[in-house]
Amino acid sequence: MKSLTEYLWFNTKTRREFINITPTVRELVEKSGVQEGLVLVNAMHITASIFINDDEPGLHRDYDQWLEKLAPHEPVEQYAHNGMEDNADAHMKRQVMGREVVVAVTEGRLDFGPWEQIFYGEFDGRRKKKVLVKIIGE
Repeated sequence: MKSLTEYLWFNTKTRREFINITPTVRELVEKSGVQEGLVLVNAMHITASIFINDDEPGLHRDYDQWLEKLAPHEPVEQYAHNGMEDNADAHMKRQVMGREVVVAVTEGRLDFGPWEQIFYGEFDGRRKKKVLVKIIGE
């Protein structure tokens, strides 16, 4: 069995941002040499997310607006978690959007459905955060 472990680092300039990481994950699959297997992509911070969806700017704006309605950042006093930090909403947004994704590798390529792409979702940016990419298979 082959395996590859890589870490991606993000430090966004804004509090919330969605970044398409599909090209990077594709490169890592190629680097791994795995022809048949799985890729795990995991946000290793509790205020960030990994998810799969369409790479369409209108959808990303819709996500941002929808998440802000579900868990608005302000007023920060509305959350019991907010004491030394002001990021309770980011924890909730991450819970909705998810921690990780697993994608099949078939014939050395990510085996996606139509329009699927992998995204890093940041909900409390402006600091360095890590994402794990683990590829295993034959």
